[in-house]
This record gives sequence, structure tokens and C-alpha cells, in this order.
Amino acid sequence: MAAVSFHETKNIISGEGGALLVNDPRFAERAEIIREKGTNRSRFFRGQVDKYTWVDIGSSYLPGELIAAFLLAQMEEGTEITKRRLHLWDRYHASLEAVESKGMMRRPIVPADCGHNAHMYYILAENLEKRTSLIQDLHNQGINAVFHYVPLHGSPAGEKYCRVSGDMSVTDDISTRLLRLPLWIGLEEHLDNLLEKVTEVLGSTGIQKA
Repeated sequence: MAAVSFHETKNIISGEGGALLVNDPRFAERAEIIREKGTNRSRFFRGQVDKYTWVDIGSSYLPGELIAAFLLAQMEEGTEITKRRLHLWDRYHASLEAVESKGMMRRPIVPADCGHNAHMYYILAENLEKRTSLIQDLHNQGINAVFHYVPLHGSPAGEKYCRVSGDMSVTDDISTRLLRLPLWIGLEEHLDNLLEKVTEVLGSTGIQKA
């Protein structure tokens, strides 16, 4: 089994919620039951039983029809959504090359044999103090730049329930320096102005035009 998130920060969204992927028939029926408030209602709709009833634990995990329709439309356009996000990502990457060359921050590194879906564009600041300053400077320009998640192993639940193997100093360090820049469908029409402000704040002038 695997889980897919459709949270509003993802490439394909429904606001909240997600999907459970099941590739073993032994678990599929119980997943349906848990999703349907602990009932065998799905079997009833397929005509496999003459009535449905409560047979297990569960909750109401079904999306409403409007949310499902909203999500389906994006799934049908998934390839185009990824293409547009990659275009935004590439523009960021090209425009911030000069800033990186001056040692002011580091851009993402994508190995030559790997690909990505442009889920986010981030930079790594020199330290926490510099990142905090950059976030404030960008906000002053009307740009909603944010930091990323607190490492799981350092969170209250992580410390209580999880364990780590080895040194987590790299994770701890990067978590204090990572800064995410806006990346969403529809940003294209604002991108030149956005990149001009971002490069100005980060200490460079001029951007690479589309």
C-alpha cells in the first residue's frame, strides 16, 4: 500500500485529503470498508449483498462530488500541469544562476540521471539568520517565501515514536537554511516581475527572460 496527498501544496490538489493505493486484493475490500464508515456499502452497490451493515472499524473518508470533480479535472490535465510547473522551475533556476555564482546562496541540484516534477523551487541560505532576513525582505516586496518543514526526528512526535540511524546533522543544518519560493499554476503572468524582485533581494540584477 502507498499514500498520495492531494493537499493544497501539492501539484494536483483537492484542498485536503489523498488517495490510498492498494496493489493486493487481500487488502482492497477492507480498505473499502474502512473508507465507508466501517460498512460493506461498496459490496451492496455492486450487488454482492442484499443490504449493507457495519462490519469493521472505519470513518467517512469519501470525498464529496464537487471535490472529486475538481480533482479529476486536474488529473486529466496532469501532464500539462507538470509541463507548466517545470517551465516555472527552469525560469527560477536560470535566473538565479548569477546569484549562486556570487556565493550568496545555493540552488537545487538535480543529478544528471534524475528527473523531477517541479513540486517546489527552493534555495539554501547561508544560515538561519540569513534565511530569516531573506524571508522578511521578500515579504516586504509582496513575495510569499516560506521555510520548509521541521525535521521529523526533531519534532515532539518524532522524538516520542521514532528512531534514527546515524548522524542527522546534514538534515538539521539544511532545515534551518531552506527557503521555498512561490511556484503555482498561474504564476506565469507575474513571473518576470517576481524574478526581478527575487534577484534584487538576493543580491543580483537582471533576470533571464522567457
